[in-house]
Amino acid sequence: MDFILETYDYLRPGGIVMIPIILTSLWMWALIIERLFYLRRMRHRDISLKEAVEILQGKDISSLSDGLMARIVIRFIKEKVGQTDLDRNIINQCAMKERPLLRRYLAAITVLAAVAPLLGLLGTVTGMITTFNVISIFGTGNARAMAGGISEALITTQSGLLVAIPGLFMSNFLARRFAWLENSLDELAMTLRRYV
Repeated sequence: MDFILETYDYLRPGGIVMIPIILTSLWMWALIIERLFYLRRMRHRDISLKEAVEILQGKDISSLSDGLMARIVIRFIKEKVGQTDLDRNIINQCAMKERPLLRRYLAAITVLAAVAPLLGLLGTVTGMITTFNVISIFGTGNARAMAGGISEALITTQSGLLVAIPGLFMSNFLARRFAWLENSLDELAMTLRRYV
């Protein structure tokens, strides 16, 4: 409980701009956590290429997981028509239907990470305006009066950067992982087309 109160006391001088910075952070991290769970489910509960081919050749599909490759194989088995050319197109369509799910929320995460330092800059500007207003009223002799505006400027800048830096790292990390999954998707589709 002390940690929460200390954090509140530290962030309070940041002013009203801290509210959108905190909301941006919470929204961004909710999306990142959702994508991490999705990534884990797609990678750890999936089948291999060999198992995908075995399923295509008649292995039982009742015990399959909900991984990326398993979902494509199951969807293909349900939609195939028995004609080689059409079935190859169906494989491509099944793979293409999964692509948007892989990249889901990545753009939003990147945008939220990019917006956070801009909000911090907005707080810097409002803090400097506050400081200059104090200077115009009290002059430069009262450092204590100017401290509130300077605190607002620095805390919002720091907070915006603290949100943005890990957000950009996570956005890049997720983009690389999902690019790897997309390559696996292409490899699966190419392999399945050979066995149709």
